Amino acid sequence: MIKNIFSLFFLVSVLLISCGTRSQAGDINYMQNVEQAATEAALKNSASTIQKGDQLVIFVSAKNMEVARPFNQAYYTTQNPAGTTAPNTEKTYLVDSEGNIDFPIIGQISTTGKNLEEVKAELTHKVSTYIKDPVVTVRLSNFKVTVLGEVTRPGQYTIPEGQTTLLNAIGLAGDLTIYGKRDDILLVRNENSTITKERINLMDANFINSPYFQLKQGDVIYVSANQTKEKISRQDPNTSLYLAIAGTVIGLAGIFITIFKK
Repeated sequence: MIKNIFSLFFLVSVLLISCGTRSQAGDINYMQNVEQAATEAALKNSASTIQKGDQLVIFVSAKNMEVARPFNQAYYTTQNPAGTTAPNTEKTYLVDSEGNIDFPIIGQISTTGKNLEEVKAELTHKVSTYIKDPVVTVRLSNFKVTVLGEVTRPGQYTIPEGQTTLLNAIGLAGDLTIYGKRDDILLVRNENSTITKERINLMDANFINSPYFQLKQGDVIYVSANQTKEKISRQDPNTSLYLAIAGTVIGLAGIFITIFKK
């Protein structure tokens, strides 16, 4: 009788413990298509629309730069010894709360729902009324990158010019978690419709010489999970509860055996 009771309690305990160690879904789901996810994010970034508060750097050039000067008023603010003016500093256009910028000669331009290429095309068309074959460049002064994976705060971040390094982007995301792979950072770049991928080892100081250390508009940084995180992902979140119940069952088994022996 005592032997049968103990066997029953033991069987229940084994079943509970086995439930606690059973894999819920195999490997971490998002680890299966990490490069695909990062590539899709890079493609999305390249087509992302301009947002309120963005700062656009716009420059108009032509064969005769004197003709283009009125469109680049802020560029010509410094007089040189010859008595003429020369480029001094870049003009940035702040996208206001209504999604507009105020451009010289042309006036107000709406950026709502448009990306950089669309604003460039519109400005080129409007400037062509005054200049033959103008070349308009439009870029973000405060460009955006996306940081995903094992960082404290995954998301999209705006980085000011002069601070556009991989380390600064990771810092904005709150640094890697204890589960992030320091020696396997994936960076995906979409440049001129060409996708490039690079694996970076933060444990090697030479990574600062990589062409990917300095970020570019739309870069996606993905921090993979290490083996510790993978092991945890395979463990049932109720494992500690199961173990506690199993311990209680075994304890009760001991009590019953003691009682029956008496």
